[in-house]
Amino acid sequence: MEVILAEHMGFCFGAQKAVDTVYEQIENEENVGRPIYTFGPIVHNEEVVNDLQRKGVRVLSDLAEAEKLPDGERGTVIIRAHGVARAVRERLEKQGYTLVDATCPFVKRIYNIVEKESEAGKSIVIVGNAGHPEVEGIRGWSNTKTYIIGSLEEAEKFTPEEGEELCIVSQTTFNYKKFQDVVEIFGEKGYNGSVVNTVCNATEVRQAEARELAARVDVMIVIGGNHSSNTRKLYEICRQECEMTYYIQTLDDLHLNLPKSVRLVGITAGASTPNNIIEEVQNYVRINF
Repeated sequence: MEVILAEHMGFCFGAQKAVDTVYEQIENEENVGRPIYTFGPIVHNEEVVNDLQRKGVRVLSDLAEAEKLPDGERGTVIIRAHGVARAVRERLEKQGYTLVDATCPFVKRIYNIVEKESEAGKSIVIVGNAGHPEVEGIRGWSNTKTYIIGSLEEAEKFTPEEGEELCIVSQTTFNYKKFQDVVEIFGEKGYNGSVVNTVCNATEVRQAEARELAARVDVMIVIGGNHSSNTRKLYEICRQECEMTYYIQTLDDLHLNLPKSVRLVGITAGASTPNNIIEEVQNYVRINF
């Protein structure tokens, strides 16, 4: 049996930068004796978050939790890779927290676009998953009305107000093909507006590579956190090409009972999956099958 690894997988630039930032803050002498928090999980990978918690880093789930803490416990807050709304930053600073920004640079680029286009009077259409922290963060940098479109059905049903000018952006980890399809629907309806492709280049490459690999192999393994949007999309893409596609978080989740006809196994991983987990899985498959 041959195991084929996707060339591009595991920690993307933004996730790596965010996680490195937390470890740097743990080592920072200025934080000695002061609590360190991340606002939400730094990345959507439970193994990473658990390791940081063992090192004393706590997760603040929302502003309400941050506001309840006494002044003596208001230390350093690291803004997660997914970013936060402008109002959240302002509230945390007002409450006396020291902010360290680990927002992915590609997400920050969307903030700048949304802020500029909304100031010009355009309503913002975010193609992405409603409720996802990145989408909520993007929404929070608009000065005008925002809409969230998560499916082709929602795009078909969408109707802007008369004369409303739109600016369409995307969640960085959204399915690139689906984003193109949504944009095409808006174009066919003749809506007045502009489109900025803000799907991260790393996401485009990984999704295209995963699709190609899944079409070649007998079995596909996708590794990533249970709450990882980009890993979920990799799984959906691979599942379309390879019926025997498995979504796992760690090696403990891998329960393979492969027929003897299986000759090729492909492995890819989400953008917040640590290399050590990927190596564990690939070594296990190489040795045991």
